[in-house]
Amino acid sequence: MQSPQPQSVTVLGSTGSIGVSTLDVLARHPQRYSIYALTARERVSELAQQCRRFAPRFAVVATEQGAVELCEMLAGEGLATEVLWGVEGLCRVAADDGVDTVMAAIVGAAGLRPTLAAIEAGKKVLLANKEALVMAGPVFTRALAGSGAQLLPIDSEHNAIFQCLPQPCGSLRPSGSLEDAGVEKILLTGSGGPFRTRAVDDLHRVTPDEACAHPNWSMGRKISVDSATMMNKGLEFIEACLLFNARAEQIEVVVHPQSIVHSMVQYRDGSLLAQMGNPDMRTPIAHALAFPERIDSGVAALDLITQGRLDFEAPDMRRFPCLRLAREAMDVGGSAPTVLNAANEVAVEAFLQGRLAFTSIAPVIERVMNSAQAVELTGLDAVETADRSARQLARQVLGAL
Repeated sequence: MQSPQPQSVTVLGSTGSIGVSTLDVLARHPQRYSIYALTARERVSELAQQCRRFAPRFAVVATEQGAVELCEMLAGEGLATEVLWGVEGLCRVAADDGVDTVMAAIVGAAGLRPTLAAIEAGKKVLLANKEALVMAGPVFTRALAGSGAQLLPIDSEHNAIFQCLPQPCGSLRPSGSLEDAGVEKILLTGSGGPFRTRAVDDLHRVTPDEACAHPNWSMGRKISVDSATMMNKGLEFIEACLLFNARAEQIEVVVHPQSIVHSMVQYRDGSLLAQMGNPDMRTPIAHALAFPERIDSGVAALDLITQGRLDFEAPDMRRFPCLRLAREAMDVGGSAPTVLNAANEVAVEAFLQGRLAFTSIAPVIERVMNSAQAVELTGLDAVETADRSARQLARQVLGAL
């Protein structure tokens, strides 16, 4: 049953692909949702356009200069939107008493503090920023246990797993047991990206534009490169372990080129449940926004007759060494996933800037992982220290190439 008052929603990263898709879903249900805050890092003009359309209570940008520019753009518009800037502004609009739901869609480590602030404030958090959970898993788990926040996954794969698991196992409670729910295995699907069939010996020639040309999904450049290396699937593997209290051996990565089956759950009675749909992020966004209800997402229903076929294969570990590195990081635990994520962000940035070959991304990450000592993540300061140290190591490795 729909609540009498609209849910107040903050969209962290509203100008990115997930943010834009979220606003599309929200706009379809104006009686159900209201926009509390919108945030962007550098796309000030796009944020100004969103403010004109949705009239949020707050808008947040990365820098003071960006805030000045946004204020100038909105001057004379008759809006009551208050402009904030910096991490403090992000945390404020994530944790404010006026917020019910937070879409955490800021890419990378930059989204860590505001996402954690939303959890600590007991919000309904829609998690699209897998990196934040990967780099600070133990801190997130403790915060969830103590705050009463509701964490719902937006990645299509984790949202699919969530839908295929029974309650309470599917409620993302850290104490939930897959065995008690009769689950034998989670099958985490991935398309294999644009280079699934390209000759391995030719991958050193890959350009940033080629790596960002995903065959099925429309995504930002960083996550597109992660999909091409399958580091995205490695991060999702770690995320799935944390979200569903799963051991590494309970999760199998399966390459599924069509991106129709978003993930599967195998039960001990022989049943295999799959969540299927067209590759459009509005489906998991709508599911999480309205959970446990169902609302229109704007996505067309899947036509299996037209689709015709579904293929599955094991990942080629020679082609996708980042999968191995992610599993190793999860096995080590502590700050190892933090180091993995930080080194990957630095390496991918260098590749996108033309300073690193595509095939050198994984070796840079591996050298950083071998050089960094894993430590216990006792709190957010420990996470950020490990992140900074790993980034410095990664830059040193790049400088030596």
